[in-house]
Amino acid sequence: MKIGIFDSGLGGLITSQAIISRMPQYDYLYFGDTMRVPYGTRSQTAIHQFVSEALDFLFRQDCQIIILACNTASAESLRKSQQEYLPKNYPDRRVLGVIIPAVETLIDYQYAETIGVMATPSTVNSRAYEREINRQLPGKRLVQVKAPLLVPLIEGDGLKYVGPILDDYLNQLGPLDALILGCTHYAILKGLIRSKVCYPVLSQDEYIPEKLADYLIRHPEFESKLSRTGRREYYVSDLTDDYQQLASRLCGASITLRRV
Repeated sequence: MKIGIFDSGLGGLITSQAIISRMPQYDYLYFGDTMRVPYGTRSQTAIHQFVSEALDFLFRQDCQIIILACNTASAESLRKSQQEYLPKNYPDRRVLGVIIPAVETLIDYQYAETIGVMATPSTVNSRAYEREINRQLPGKRLVQVKAPLLVPLIEGDGLKYVGPILDDYLNQLGPLDALILGCTHYAILKGLIRSKVCYPVLSQDEYIPEKLADYLIRHPEFESKLSRTGRREYYVSDLTDDYQQLASRLCGASITLRRV
């Protein structure tokens, strides 16, 4: 059985490649919902419908564990997927998110009193980071900024326009002790962001692989079911030449996307 990785578009490919690099022995299947990207301005009802359809596809492709690499999906649909979708449809499978691991990583920065989150409007509105930080790190001050323009620029090959927009979002956050990049797409911007600020910037491609490896160690009942042939499959819901080129740039190598 495979490890499935889902994102609203192609940004999650950066995290998926980091996971594969950390644990190359397993079989992986990536699915990006390029037809409906971005999720960040959608309603909770729409997001949960999209996620459920993605889970249906990934589980039918023999995935044992699925990572919702999309923060918006994790914020708006993870709990419902775990509590309602899985028991009804695939009780022996697992769906994992990326928000809890992000906050767990902050524990290494105990000095950080003011924490920033840059994310999509839907992720910010869900208050998922706020709830998790209050649970794990009570007393910390959280500042969030909605960044609706970044995903379209990344997916649309518009990175040359991102500088002034990014400056505006960072200025809205103000002084911080640490910043969480609350969208897997933003990993492509981490170097640029770090060049503009003097505090730690937490990018999910840098800690999700280790968190997943630790999860598999703690859950051998799932890890033992994973196949180990090194197979990688990449699917999208809409395929264009631009998407194919973007995918190869994000992965740092030529990959073949298939449309479903």
